[in-house]
Amino acid sequence: MDGDILKIYIGCDHRGLDLKVKLINYLKENGLDVEDIGIENTLLDDYPKFAFKLGEMVRNNNGSLGILICGSGVGMSIAANKVKGIRCVRAVSVDDAFKGKNHNGANVIALGSEVTTDFNLVKEIIDTFINTKAPCEERHLKRVQAIKDYEEGNKWK
Repeated sequence: MDGDILKIYIGCDHRGLDLKVKLINYLKENGLDVEDIGIENTLLDDYPKFAFKLGEMVRNNNGSLGILICGSGVGMSIAANKVKGIRCVRAVSVDDAFKGKNHNGANVIALGSEVTTDFNLVKEIIDTFINTKAPCEERHLKRVQAIKDYEEGNKWK
């Protein structure tokens, strides 16, 4: 795994708790600096608070990445993408993880604990996300910059 990652933040709602624990153990076993975002889970917890907090932590810690888990990964990705500076990909495949980071500059990945139930596949998805380099091709850089510009209030050109 890539040793250049400053830190990996991880958070989940109640539907992702088991997968989060497995992933924390897996990532730590591979020598990565992983931090649970520290919000307690309850049966009535709301995914946006996890996504917003993790998004802010990733945004405020340059070079870090985030992992969010809910039942489908959809709600977490929508909420995380509302945090300025966050580009979250909902990934159900290795290709999603690769393209999300390499083409779109994703710094957060959202997983669905009830969608991707094969832990070996989850590990492949996460390994790919962590080890894939950020965009470097001009066409991808241009598109990511357009997203950043729009986020800053500049009109689409």
